Amino acid sequence: MYKYKLYQSMLNPTEIKSIIAAGEGYNAEFKVSIPSKIKEITEEVCAFANASGGIVLIGVDDANTIKGITIDNGKRSAIQNSINEISPALKCEFYIVEVDGKDMAVIEVPSGQNKPYVLSGAIYVRQGPNSQKLTTVEEMRDFFQQAGKIYFDDAYCLDATIEKDIAKENIDTFRFEAGLVNATSDEQLFSNLKLITNDGYVKNGTVLFFGNNPEQFFEKAVIRCIAFEGIDKRYIIDDKLMTGTLYQQYQESMIWLKSKLDVRYDIEGEGGKPRKELWEIPETAFKETIINSLAHRDYYDKGARITIEVFDDRVEISNPGGLISAVPRNEFGKRSASRNPLIFGLFERMRLVEQIGSGITRIRDVMNDEGLTPPEFTIDGMFTVTLRRPFDFEKWVNKWVNNLSEKQIRILTAIHHNTKIKKTELQQLVDFSATALDNNIEILKKEGLLEREGTKGGIWIIHYRNPKLGE
Repeated sequence: MYKYKLYQSMLNPTEIKSIIAAGEGYNAEFKVSIPSKIKEITEEVCAFANASGGIVLIGVDDANTIKGITIDNGKRSAIQNSINEISPALKCEFYIVEVDGKDMAVIEVPSGQNKPYVLSGAIYVRQGPNSQKLTTVEEMRDFFQQAGKIYFDDAYCLDATIEKDIAKENIDTFRFEAGLVNATSDEQLFSNLKLITNDGYVKNGTVLFFGNNPEQFFEKAVIRCIAFEGIDKRYIIDDKLMTGTLYQQYQESMIWLKSKLDVRYDIEGEGGKPRKELWEIPETAFKETIINSLAHRDYYDKGARITIEVFDDRVEISNPGGLISAVPRNEFGKRSASRNPLIFGLFERMRLVEQIGSGITRIRDVMNDEGLTPPEFTIDGMFTVTLRRPFDFEKWVNKWVNNLSEKQIRILTAIHHNTKIKKTELQQLVDFSATALDNNIEILKKEGLLEREGTKGGIWIIHYRNPKLGE
């Protein structure tokens, strides 16, 4: 099997510059100087050891600019002594490299073989580009479960090889979206982003993100898109399976959704060219939901797929795995933890996710901004997001033109616009006799379309069911 060359000695200046160009992430942390509390560096080291390893660079600012650093023997010893406090013992490479005339400190952290690693009685883990201290029993229990089986995306995909199963065009797409077109070689990129194991094998997350046929290794790691006629699951009108890399599945699912929903255009005056697509449900809500499904689903569940289901009144997007136990229920939507930090980090570099934990808030905000029903979340077993479609009365009533008389359509239209309308007002508005009005109301009630709730001061209720479906 072909294996990428792994670092056997100190990183050279070119390699360090390529890591800086890629920016901070799941496997890279930058410090512009040595913090007053040396332990802050050790916490990052501990978090990398509990994940898939990483690089701490000291002497780089938040803008990825090399500033350089001077470390005397006393500070160096203090850092090394602090790292030695991690238990069990962890061997890291700690050295100085000159880059563009400036000294930088480098700490190379391996993915620990004896997880969990503990510092001062606490466990630190890497979540996206940040390190997090586990503070609750639930968080620690979840970590121990993960440490026992290892993150799915970080584990070996033993049957895959670089030359046979990784597609160059998928790497190029990632480079373009991540702004890393000319940053470094593919070999160096894979090493920088920890896309291969310590002994040179391809990881599951690497195949899912860059493979030329990932579904041959992970049959259920696909998205099933289904459109139904009506509001239940009896009548399927379209059923498609989105395969390929996770990014390709996301793109194809968005295209499919656009074909099933109402999309209009905000037109630019000059030339009449489309300026902006306006989806009936904001496109951002779907982007956030689908990307989060791909990044956070439980890939260990080999019996379930991500599903996108379109009904007349709603869209439901579900993925295997409920709310991860590291996130307390009372902090849902405020805080997040990923089951697949490698995959999440790659999506983050492609600018498809922002700070971890912000997606739920963004979905709520865009639905609220459009005056739509708030999203609904089911977080047990399957994680499901329900987005309610705006109701189009004209489209609905047109489905009934062959089943109802013109008089009955006029009654429904009047009541739709005013559910508190009185019979006398309704009679004048539709221009029926009292007897004709009562007869047609009875027909609508028998059809299951109309109901009266209350008497004096009551309201009319329309049941927006579809013809011929018995809904």
